[in-house]
Amino acid sequence: MQTFDNTSSGAIVLSMAERIIENRAYLSEIDGKIGDGDHGVNMAKGFGMAAERLKGKDASLSQSLDTLGTVLMTEIGGSMGPLYGVMFTEFAETIEGVEKIDAATFGRMLHAGLSGIQSIGAAKVGDKTLLDTLVPGVEAFDKATADGKSFSDALDALVAAAEAGRDSTLNLVAKIGRASRLGERSLGVLDAGATSCAIILKELAQGAKAALANPS
Repeated sequence: MQTFDNTSSGAIVLSMAERIIENRAYLSEIDGKIGDGDHGVNMAKGFGMAAERLKGKDASLSQSLDTLGTVLMTEIGGSMGPLYGVMFTEFAETIEGVEKIDAATFGRMLHAGLSGIQSIGAAKVGDKTLLDTLVPGVEAFDKATADGKSFSDALDALVAAAEAGRDSTLNLVAKIGRASRLGERSLGVLDAGATSCAIILKELAQGAKAALANPS
């Protein structure tokens, strides 16, 4: 059975922070078309602060996710801080104390994060939000594991479905948040939250795949 080590995988969160910071301008540019234009700035600020606290600490994946979630929930503005904050803290709680993370545990982690977001927001799939990325990604991971695919293949399925979900927001009318005021004018623009969620899930999946390939 494929597993990866919780203790030695904290660097996944640092990689996630690097990708978000790299995409700061892009995320804000997308957000500026139909939103406040601060999504990339706020996300880069939060992920950057978490990365600073984690550097040199040799933290586990669960500890690193908890640090990130806490920073996002308590120290950055915007609507996305609490949503991503609760997702990452739920991720962290699910794998806390788990030594070896297998596909079943990873799936439970994804579901806990999704449930956390759904518990504090009213959005659903089709409303042009990060859920248009997260829900298809989680469902694809579930299906792949149920079909007997390897953990590694299920991670690939997660990324492919998440990115397809992100792209689907181009053709959606925003139903939630500031962009919803634009009605039909929100068509033809990617949702910034869906885009950042695709970056996060891809980095998480690639980090997990690398850890599976090089077990400590």
